Amino acid sequence: MCGITGWVSYETDLRGQRHTVDQMTATMACRGPDDEGVWLAEHAALGHRRLAIIDLPGGSQPMSVRTPGGPVALVYSGETYNFAELRDELRARGHVFGTGSDTEVVLRGYLEWGAAVAERLNGMYAFAIWDSRTESLVMVRDRMGIKPFYYYPTRDGVLFGSEPKAILAHPLAERVVDVEGLRELVAFTKAPGWALWRGMAEVEPGTVVTVDSAGIRTRTYWSLRAAPHTDGQDDTVERVRELLTDVVHRQLVADVPRCVLLSGGLDSSAITGLAAARLREEGERLRTFAVDFTGQEKNFRPDELRDTPDSPFIRDVAGLVGSAHRDVVLDSRALSDPEVRRAVIRARDIPAGLGDLDASLYLLFRAIRAESTVALSGESADEVFGGYRWFHDEDVRRARTFPWLAFRSSLTTDLAAHLRPDVVDTLDLPGYVAGQYADAVARVEHLDGESEPERRMRTICHLHLTRFVRMLLDRKDRMSMAVGLEVRVPFCDHRLVEYVYNAPWALKTFDDREKSLLRHATSHVLPRSVVERVKSPYPSTQDPHYAAALQQQAKDVLAEPDSPVFTLVDRTWLERAVEQDAAAMPDDVRHRVDRVLDLYHWFDLYRPDIRLP
Repeated sequence: MCGITGWVSYETDLRGQRHTVDQMTATMACRGPDDEGVWLAEHAALGHRRLAIIDLPGGSQPMSVRTPGGPVALVYSGETYNFAELRDELRARGHVFGTGSDTEVVLRGYLEWGAAVAERLNGMYAFAIWDSRTESLVMVRDRMGIKPFYYYPTRDGVLFGSEPKAILAHPLAERVVDVEGLRELVAFTKAPGWALWRGMAEVEPGTVVTVDSAGIRTRTYWSLRAAPHTDGQDDTVERVRELLTDVVHRQLVADVPRCVLLSGGLDSSAITGLAAARLREEGERLRTFAVDFTGQEKNFRPDELRDTPDSPFIRDVAGLVGSAHRDVVLDSRALSDPEVRRAVIRARDIPAGLGDLDASLYLLFRAIRAESTVALSGESADEVFGGYRWFHDEDVRRARTFPWLAFRSSLTTDLAAHLRPDVVDTLDLPGYVAGQYADAVARVEHLDGESEPERRMRTICHLHLTRFVRMLLDRKDRMSMAVGLEVRVPFCDHRLVEYVYNAPWALKTFDDREKSLLRHATSHVLPRSVVERVKSPYPSTQDPHYAAALQQQAKDVLAEPDSPVFTLVDRTWLERAVEQDAAAMPDDVRHRVDRVLDLYHWFDLYRPDIRLP
């Protein structure tokens, strides 16, 4: 896992631009604390920061190979889990390897198969290859969008990086945010290619972007396709068990300490059970980590998303598998610390406004990093297997919008309540969301003869796997890499995603519950309490001291009448919010105050040039 960046210019000799490339590379230090490197050619400059996971002494980058037509150089972020099989195949074709790293496998795979090497990789990755034989840059991103990747076209080439901050460190990149950027920031639809900053774009998941002197071209090498599912219930459960077991075994490969993120839900518990069994075979005890809040279990109150606290279920799982478990317990002071908020914003490059949800994840990962370098997570199981409550809400199923927006929750209720009325009018969020929804639905492929309920559920699953999950994967990557922790996501293995996506909805809910296939496929490694537990999402603090701390910080913002945050934020709304009783503050108001504070610090950290009509 690493941070990559670079610059291609067909009208500038970049061999004299080391200082600029060093500045871009330095922004990725958090992603790669172990090593750094820069590679320069006449029209290409590549920068790399390394987090050493496999072949610690031999995987340094940028990595290059000399060919008769000139050097081919690679900067790579991520992991290729089938690198051993690919290395054997390449050796049989005559390639000689000088390292044991998966990076060299990808580079030599490109020499053998060109950009089509992407179709052979199983993993999470974002990489760029400068091919001096054709004077072209090839940028590739993994199928599900696990690893972030951005680019910024220039007059005579392109800038690129794992994160926007690497691109923004270049003097050619303007820090302009216009209406289109702001709409998606507020709307929560994950528009394809969105990057907030005008002129910048994501390399979309499952695509290859090629840059040469003729311009920029994009090719899709993978997408979710509809296919008949011919296995019966028992065979489907068995196939899910086989796939998931193989995935977990592959993703445990590392030359550094490993652990699992354990929440006590079905998803993380399944990964924990499978990982513990594998490591037990190797004579090793699994380590698990969980986040908790001071007094949360004792004072827990059910809400619209959470029926029970996590702690009792975490104890059941850790006890069953015998893991070396640690709870990272956070109080309201740590969660509301402005320096933690600023660290989160620097990590994400955007004012996401998730408050304690992001702060606690960042603090959890920071604590884990002191003891481990690789963590496995249950992220994306709900998208793959249909776990969210709104999958099972008939009103939401029939709504002609994104399901997570149709479901009434404090996070998605009145997303723009904290914004100035004139800004809300300019953004026209209902029209924007409707347009994004229509575009997303138009991309869903259906099978002939599918019933209307089956078509509807395929569409909902597709929306989650191509939109919703990408927001969560970006959050997980940024929070973990901000502290140099690699988080792997077994449920995003494309073989598992493809197989389960095409299973009929009736199979995914054959026991009249959510995630039937996952529950039955992994019940052999789970305690009964978790097998029977109802879906509960990532925890949020219920401590009123957190809301009180937000109010005080918001009062400090109000004391700055000339703050640029008020070009977007409704001052009157914020004044009313800070006068409420903190103990009785509705969750949706608390979330909007979090958004205001994120915007305030984002303006200070990034100095964006807001362009509204």
